[in-house]
Amino acid sequence: MEQGSGKIADGAEKQPRTERGRKTLRKLLDAATIEFGERGFHEASISGITRRAGVALGSFYTYFDSKDAIFRALVSDMSDSVKRAARDALTEPMTAFEVEKAALRGFLEFASEHKEIYRIIDEAEFVDPASYRTHYETIAARIRDRLQQGADRGEFRDGLGEAHAWAIMGMNVFLGLRFAIWGEADDWSADDVADAASDLLRTGIARQR
Repeated sequence: MEQGSGKIADGAEKQPRTERGRKTLRKLLDAATIEFGERGFHEASISGITRRAGVALGSFYTYFDSKDAIFRALVSDMSDSVKRAARDALTEPMTAFEVEKAALRGFLEFASEHKEIYRIIDEAEFVDPASYRTHYETIAARIRDRLQQGADRGEFRDGLGEAHAWAIMGMNVFLGLRFAIWGEADDWSADDVADAASDLLRTGIARQR
């Protein structure tokens, strides 16, 4: 059935072996981003995805067994895109604080250009809880690694761990929601928001005595 059961099917994304196949897969994932982003998982359809992608319906099943399977692949693809956006914002050399600031700025810019990411990731909590959890656990693990690297270089204090990484990720997620998704073009700047977050990390909120 095209609409799917709400549970991820056993079949998953089938990796293409040719450049043409990779381009078709990319078209399907890009089309799925728009379809799920605009209509939501339950209202989206495989035929809608293939129409947007400009490919035959049969081509869909060359790569995916169901709507559920392409949704799961899309969540993974978006997670990879967030990772690349943060990584591509980094340059050498950078202090540990500059790395956090740049990574947040990269995420804010990515989210402002791909507003559908919030709806799709939020729906994953119910459509595919495992992918939803993996998305956030993976991001938190990257932040924790950066915190450890900063501590090893003597720029962050010792003792920073998982809770600190999740706190920073939570801040970043909601900054993205407020300024990249809800914000108007003229009422926010990725640089300004990243500056504010960086200042909070650097000085905290206690009154300086």
